[in-house]
Amino acid sequence: MSIFAGKDSKTFRPKKNIPEGTHQYELMQHAAATLGSGNLREAVALPDGEDVNEWVAVNTVDFFNQINMLYGTIADHCTAESCPVMSAGPRYEYHWADGQNVKKPVKCSAPKYMDYLMSWIQEQLDDESIFPSKVGVAFPKSFMNVAKTIFKRLFRVYGHIYHQHFQSVISLGEEAHLNTSFKHYILFVQEFNLIDKRELQPLAELIEKLTGK
Repeated sequence: MSIFAGKDSKTFRPKKNIPEGTHQYELMQHAAATLGSGNLREAVALPDGEDVNEWVAVNTVDFFNQINMLYGTIADHCTAESCPVMSAGPRYEYHWADGQNVKKPVKCSAPKYMDYLMSWIQEQLDDESIFPSKVGVAFPKSFMNVAKTIFKRLFRVYGHIYHQHFQSVISLGEEAHLNTSFKHYILFVQEFNLIDKRELQPLAELIEKLTGK
């Protein structure tokens, strides 16, 4: 089933929500409040006394929702005709494989890749054995590896938007929103070493400009 709600809505379906009343919800509120201060480096830091897995889990959900919405704004401009391959500039092309439903990497259009990717991430987030939401349930030993794979693949969406659709972003007046979201994302993955630096090469110059690293 497609994760798109339809061209007219320009949004994804569904949006992942963290249940109110849970500790993860409190962490999400903390993250939102810290972001409001405008200090992104402070916003990504692990709050005192908190579990790093839970903090990464909460932020994984947040970035999944953010990137869903950002891509949704340019989805009308990203078609199988305009983007027959998922790429981030001429040197970087991404093929899809999830190791389960699609074991051998397949070349596909950017919108098809996005559909595969967001559906796969949604499955991971909904899996209580990977992303437990109940108090007292421990995160699995494999959690951080799953989170790293999610963040690595979400980076490709930023890469595709910046390289293939930045003019559309500018015409929609979303440039500042995109840059802030990406800076927040990069500071977070740098803070917790979630992505190999080689994976970030398609946007290396922008990353240096935004973060000084």
